[in-house]
Amino acid sequence: MVEVHAPRTLDAALRLRAELPGARAIAGGTDLMVALNAERERPGALIDLGRVPELRAWRREGDELVLGAALTYAEAASGELASALPALAAASRTVGSPQIRNRGTIGGNLGTASPAGDALPPLLVEDARVELASTRGARTLPLQEFLLGPKQNALSDDELVVAVRLRPSGAAQTFMKVGPRNAMAISICSLALSADRGRGQLRAAFGSSAPVARLVVAPMDEAEGFADRVVAASSPIDDMRGTAAYRRHALGVLTRRALARCLA
Repeated sequence: MVEVHAPRTLDAALRLRAELPGARAIAGGTDLMVALNAERERPGALIDLGRVPELRAWRREGDELVLGAALTYAEAASGELASALPALAAASRTVGSPQIRNRGTIGGNLGTASPAGDALPPLLVEDARVELASTRGARTLPLQEFLLGPKQNALSDDELVVAVRLRPSGAAQTFMKVGPRNAMAISICSLALSADRGRGQLRAAFGSSAPVARLVVAPMDEAEGFADRVVAASSPIDDMRGTAAYRRHALGVLTRRALARCLA
């Protein structure tokens, strides 16, 4: 029997997290429930964050966007937020089915820390920072420092992911991925790319081609060799979804296509 706790405030959720270090936090449950149903995991308790209003939706704070950890893919895929973060919106539209997009959350993607997490490359190209909190206080880490390895992150046992913070670049950007189909499948490789003319940078982040989603940055005048640089930064593996060689080839193709789109 797994105990389920349903706090109604962030303070209550953080107290439960401190009191139940072996518990798992759950919001959409699109990853965790699969593991529970397959009996790959059996935590002693679940902390359901779906009723915590502080984690819902998104807001502006000055020139920053604050994306609550329980922001769903459906919410990220449309409206004002999609206009501000088009690569994240594009990635969100490729996640699962409509039902999954209505349940799955940005915070869940961060907590799972899968190299294939579709939200991670678009957040990396925008220099996102992850806000963590516990009863001891709050801290913020660059997303690159939060992701430690396959399904490993920098969360302490008593912490929760509460938000993602970023300043929208306004750069031309896109998201692409290769998979058996556009949605309802884990990507073989994925890529978010932006042409940030304000900073004079090309910025690309890829998934499913290294132990963690990885960011590559180069000056705008190095566009011709940028695809080769992105491929060189990858370290894919052979698995049931594709070979390392195929992933490298696909990543180069995606980078060249994304460059053409963003520099047009």
